[in-house]
Amino acid sequence: MEVILLERIESLGQMGEVVKVKAGFARNYLLPQRKALRATDTNRKVFEDRRAQLVAENLTRKGEAEKVAVNLDGMSVVLVRAASETGQLYGSVTARDVADAITAAGVTVDRAQVRLDKALKQLGLEPIRVQLHPEVAVTVTVNIARSAEEAVTQSKLGRALDRETREDEFDRATAEPQAAASDDDQDDA
Repeated sequence: MEVILLERIESLGQMGEVVKVKAGFARNYLLPQRKALRATDTNRKVFEDRRAQLVAENLTRKGEAEKVAVNLDGMSVVLVRAASETGQLYGSVTARDVADAITAAGVTVDRAQVRLDKALKQLGLEPIRVQLHPEVAVTVTVNIARSAEEAVTQSKLGRALDRETREDEFDRATAEPQAAASDDDQDDA
């Protein structure tokens, strides 16, 4: 089926292009979402009459998306999840989880705008693409950790904590209070 695109669609083309797509994709997604029109002679004339209006609306939406992108670009959000000793999550992090964390950080994002290329099932830092507009995308870092303290350590290291690093961090954390306590004991003597 041939359709006329009413906005830029990443995998298909630019606004105004006539592209051939599968009938189900057109009927179930492009046409109901008002992202395309069937490529008939009548619709071609309608599109040409509305072209200036569509371009103006697109520029307005793109400008709004760019304003949001300034606040969102480079943002890092923390998701605390239960995981095994090897760093495997009990479950996975979904687009909804990422969108909720970004919204909690102060920027409203819909889960449909979060683009996950793979399932997030490991602890660590993951760059996630957020598509605010067909022409505006930003990257947000998602820090998946067992606790807030572990998330801070992971962000300092720039990678997930493995078992040895986690044990070293624990030893260092427990040794520092003991060393401070022994210094206080020596001051009293």
